[in-house]
Amino acid sequence: MGYITELRTILGSRPLILTGSCVLVFNEQGHMLLQKRTDSLDWGTIGGSMELGESLEETAARELYEEAGLRAGAYRLITVFSGQDMYYRYPHGDEIYNVMAVYEALDVEGEPQIMDDEGLELRYFDLSQPIPEINPITAYVLQNTGYIKMPD
Repeated sequence: MGYITELRTILGSRPLILTGSCVLVFNEQGHMLLQKRTDSLDWGTIGGSMELGESLEETAARELYEEAGLRAGAYRLITVFSGQDMYYRYPHGDEIYNVMAVYEALDVEGEPQIMDDEGLELRYFDLSQPIPEINPITAYVLQNTGYIKMPD
């Protein structure tokens, strides 16, 4: 049982502050890899919550492999987000306030493949085009890092 699963057995779906990382992966054309999530059926970045004893960069590396079967030679820290804008309510009712480190994966090795039950599909998106059914946290991250502009 993972750390967050253990917390949920005690606290139920009440809001938790969760620390984690997301990983931005780009192909040669500059398109970004996103995964279609099984829980919300929208498109989100690769990433997830930190486990006990992990660093934020180790979380990014683990999530990149667990969710997409990829490894990176290095990670570049872009920024850290927190606060009210990082609130999320999962479809099953669990509530969280994310503290999220955003990394760019460099020197990525491998071909993207679904490795766990969190994703239905992996696809590269041209960020100059609208992304259908984008996850709200992903939209916030990409907009506030300057990777996409949201329509007015």
